[in-house]
Amino acid sequence: MTSAPGTGDARAEALAEFAARALSTTAYALAPASADASFRRYFRITPDTPWHGHATLIVMDAPPPMEDCRPFVRVSSLMRDAGLNAPAVLAEDIAQGFLLLTDLGTRTYLAELDAKSAPALYSDAINALVRWQQASRPGALPPYDEALLSRELALFPDWYVAKHLRITLSATQRNVLDTSFRSILDNNLAQPRVFVHRDYHSRNLMRSQPNPGILDFQDAVEGPVTYDLVSLLRDAYVEWSEEQQIDWAVRYWQRARTAGLPVDADFSGFWRDFEWMGVQRQLKVLGIFARLCYRDGKAAYLDDMPRVYSYLRRACERYDALSPLRNLLVELHGGGS
Repeated sequence: MTSAPGTGDARAEALAEFAARALSTTAYALAPASADASFRRYFRITPDTPWHGHATLIVMDAPPPMEDCRPFVRVSSLMRDAGLNAPAVLAEDIAQGFLLLTDLGTRTYLAELDAKSAPALYSDAINALVRWQQASRPGALPPYDEALLSRELALFPDWYVAKHLRITLSATQRNVLDTSFRSILDNNLAQPRVFVHRDYHSRNLMRSQPNPGILDFQDAVEGPVTYDLVSLLRDAYVEWSEEQQIDWAVRYWQRARTAGLPVDADFSGFWRDFEWMGVQRQLKVLGIFARLCYRDGKAAYLDDMPRVYSYLRRACERYDALSPLRNLLVELHGGGS
């Protein structure tokens, strides 16, 4: 067996013992597969001989009390019941925070996307999103309610403004932000509710068979119908022209209507909701990226801030009700873009 977590890793022995119990063998190699923005880590297991037809598997290390495996197990089941290609949970040790999963491969959308591949990949992602939303049923997932949406918005002043820009908001600026947040929340909370992955983007979608493979869904909720489409089309890690975004949004909207999903009967109304939902997400993401840098030492996320900020600024410029927020953004950035 090849050790994966590394010398001095306190969880290495427990993880190796879990894998050996699950596989009934120690004849396997273990290597890092990926890490995400949380405390979770993933390792790829390669048995000396295929295990029940699996040439490779994934073990998730989600150390308690920082992480809880149970939402991952629950959402995996919901997704697979909906016909989606989410990892199957093959073995679990919830108390220790270990899961043995099927392996969806190494080909992320982010690595695979280009002008030639994008139409088919986004078509598949949109079809999967429609199936996921069709599976929605009340009470199956936690609500994306005002309290949660508000906590996310608070990341913007607390981390992006205070820590990244190093600005203390005046009372007037704080009032502008609070008033804008209220308008954003009113829109978000008025939207029809469906299952929401919550990070449905190019780093969490895998090019696989069937396509796409879907990862990082443990924070799924029931919330606004436009949310996951915003995550997909206004991705923090890859950007497409607004003309292309609208084209894909229309394709989603047409499929969603055919599937009986509760989208606005008029595309212009749907697009407005999409943009306002995007403003909430982009404010949140700017705060999260700042927190990942200044609290968690993950400075690479700063490189993606300009893309997210650009989405935010452009959306605010298009709606009169968001013009105070747009003016505040300009002010906070010294009058520049």
